[in-house]
Amino acid sequence: MSLGIRSRRVARWLAGAAISAAAIAWVVVAARRAASEPARCAEGMVLLGPRCCGAGQHLDGDRCAGTPTSCARGLVATDAGCTPKAPAVRIEIEGGMLAVAPSDWEATGLITPRRELVTTFALDAYEVDEARYAACSARGACAAPRTLRGEPGLPVTDVTAAEAEAFCRDAGGRLPTETELAYAAAGPGGRRYPWGTTGFVCRRAAWGLVDGPCAAGATGPEIVGAHPAGASPEGAHDLSGNVAEWTLSGNVAEWTLPVSGRAFVLGGSYRDVEAAALRTWGRRAELVDRRSSAIGFRCAYASGNRSP
Repeated sequence: MSLGIRSRRVARWLAGAAISAAAIAWVVVAARRAASEPARCAEGMVLLGPRCCGAGQHLDGDRCAGTPTSCARGLVATDAGCTPKAPAVRIEIEGGMLAVAPSDWEATGLITPRRELVTTFALDAYEVDEARYAACSARGACAAPRTLRGEPGLPVTDVTAAEAEAFCRDAGGRLPTETELAYAAAGPGGRRYPWGTTGFVCRRAAWGLVDGPCAAGATGPEIVGAHPAGASPEGAHDLSGNVAEWTLSGNVAEWTLPVSGRAFVLGGSYRDVEAAALRTWGRRAELVDRRSSAIGFRCAYASGNRSP
């Protein structure tokens, strides 16, 4: 065999080997990507420090600043940032039986097994945001907000249970009971999380943002509805994570203002680092006059009470 023919064969073999190596490398990279945890921010949002901001925004301190070019599904881009398309929309929660039991090891010793019947009611799809609360305050129907971070789509925080209840009454509703909010998250099938029984990842909820595992350095929550992959099948957003939410217990007809004593907050918040805090059975008792950047609320309404 001539030297020229042999050289051409060697060249063809080397070229084929290079193509095969490149193909193998591509398969390995694709497999690693498929096996890795999904991105923390929803499509349409970008990760900036500990925040999920709209595409095109920049971080100004701890704020998502600038006009976004896109936002997560269900949010719209405004000059002030990403906000829900319909922040006051309500969803109907069909009644049923809430069954709470220590079905996983993290619940052992933390919850008392119980079964409670829940009648059909309506619920805010989103946590009450700064824009909704500020409008109520401007009308004189609500207390002046203690904290406004300058992003209308952020959940309002630093409100007491009585202030939250006053807002809900002005909106034609009330705070949900602890049983109602737990049932909205768990559903009649007793879901572990609002979205289902598995899939506890950073993409589905705003949690672990202060000191990991999802981020570090956060000083407040995310835009309401910024994690649509974590919504319940009925369409309720942020029932786990973002901010814990005020509830009131007892007979709804007997509630009077001002409320006193203790009340449960449910759902966990951006500060929590353990899955147990975000489980549908998770709850924590707080003094009703407590103010916290990690506590907000949403309202419940009589069945058939349509969105404004």
